Amino acid sequence: MKGFLLRAIICGLGLWLADWLLKGVGFTSTGSLILAAVLLGVANAIVRPVLFFLTLPLTVVTLGLFIFVVNGLTVALVAWVIPGMKVEDFWHAVLTAVIVGLTGWVVSWFIGGEGKMRPVQPD
Repeated sequence: MKGFLLRAIICGLGLWLADWLLKGVGFTSTGSLILAAVLLGVANAIVRPVLFFLTLPLTVVTLGLFIFVVNGLTVALVAWVIPGMKVEDFWHAVLTAVIVGLTGWVVSWFIGGEGKMRPVQPD
């Protein structure tokens, strides 16, 4: 449960960053941002693997680039379900997914697999 909460917080940070960077993405309140982060975490755990499996041949043919479309569809699905989340079009959903993914990657680099800060090694 602690890992899911940590990933939801990281996802929320990425969504907030997307809201700040992109004009086509917005939230009506902090509560809708938190709800969207939790729901995106659930969608990434349940819906995204099914979509990935169903589109695997297309993903292989496009050398993995179709995964951006799958991630954008997941963000668009969350925006469709959450009334306080606005995503202007599909490309804003894809860019939001990229920002959330990059945020998760950067934060995961600083936080180890157990959710603890990595010690800084002296040179």
